[in-house]
Amino acid sequence: MRTLYLLRHAKAAPGSDTVRDPDRPLSDQGRRQARRVGEYLKNQNIVHDLALSSTALRARETTEVVLTEAECAADVRYDQRIYEATRQQLLEVISEIDDGNSRVLLVGHNPGLEELIHHLTDHFVHLATATLAKIDLPVSEWTKATGHSGQLDSLVKPDEVFG
Repeated sequence: MRTLYLLRHAKAAPGSDTVRDPDRPLSDQGRRQARRVGEYLKNQNIVHDLALSSTALRARETTEVVLTEAECAADVRYDQRIYEATRQQLLEVISEIDDGNSRVLLVGHNPGLEELIHHLTDHFVHLATATLAKIDLPVSEWTKATGHSGQLDSLVKPDEVFG
């Protein structure tokens, strides 16, 4: 069994003419959202073996805040392919995960994450910022995480669940 947690980055500061999209930091609201997700993970005793994150600043900051709040010492890897990734690109990243990692957190962006959830679970979901989806994959190897192989176990929205 493999468990994949998909987390859309927390709320970012608005774009501007002087800041490129990948360089947009988290807003104050985004930092609060990320802390709430981390607190949730800690309170639920959810520990990840590996965290994969987009290289976009807002995703990197989300990953760092979440893992710090969760007191989780997961191995963290930043992957350029996750930024603006399609479902197929995300599946490629997932297929390369070492099978010694059974619980993985992937922090990325829409629409790729929503498309991936639909592909893996056959569920259409909306991932608002800092929404965490848990997908159970009854597979022994990450390369076997393919279409409709997973079960959407939970969808946690910070503004609803964490107050």
